Amino acid sequence: MMFFLYYITWILYKFTSVLLFRIKIIGRENLPKDEGFIMASNHKAYYDPPLVGSCFFRQIYYFAKSTLFNNIILGTYLRIVNTIPVKRGTIDRTAMEMAVKAVHSGFPLLLFPEGTRSLTEDFLKPKPGIGMIVLQAKCDLVPVYIHNSNRLLDCFLWKRRLYVIFGNPLSKEWLNSLEMTKENYILIAGKVMDEIEKLKKSHFG
Repeated sequence: MMFFLYYITWILYKFTSVLLFRIKIIGRENLPKDEGFIMASNHKAYYDPPLVGSCFFRQIYYFAKSTLFNNIILGTYLRIVNTIPVKRGTIDRTAMEMAVKAVHSGFPLLLFPEGTRSLTEDFLKPKPGIGMIVLQAKCDLVPVYIHNSNRLLDCFLWKRRLYVIFGNPLSKEWLNSLEMTKENYILIAGKVMDEIEKLKKSHFG
């Protein structure tokens, strides 16, 4: 049942992204095909998680702040679309374990290194938590750049276009060579944000 409901939601967002916002997807060939991996994306709008999820026909997992699950209806919906509740302001080891388990079970996991939405055109300083999860999961880390998700009305009016760009995965050999330290968590978070910024500059200047 949950599988069915997930893809009903997927069809809705796919329809919306393609027909209403004219999404253009670049670099989808960079995504690992038959294994779990982590995607690290910039974050501009509430629409970002389902937007990325609509880009390919695989179930993916997300994080959302745990307080959203206090509402029974919203919480049920979030669980249907594979959302993992995470407590803000602390190291939520239960959420991290669930995330690593999802990756090891063969699912992609979408993370936002900035931790919250940026309300400007600049990126926020990344949080080290993504580094901890990546080193625990021992998987590919794919940078993702989302463009114009904070301007959906302009996309709808054909003034702009919505883009999702997938970059090349960071070297798994390099990631696996790093020890589980706070310094390396920060290093990974900074590195993947640099790669996201490179995607932005290479396509939009």
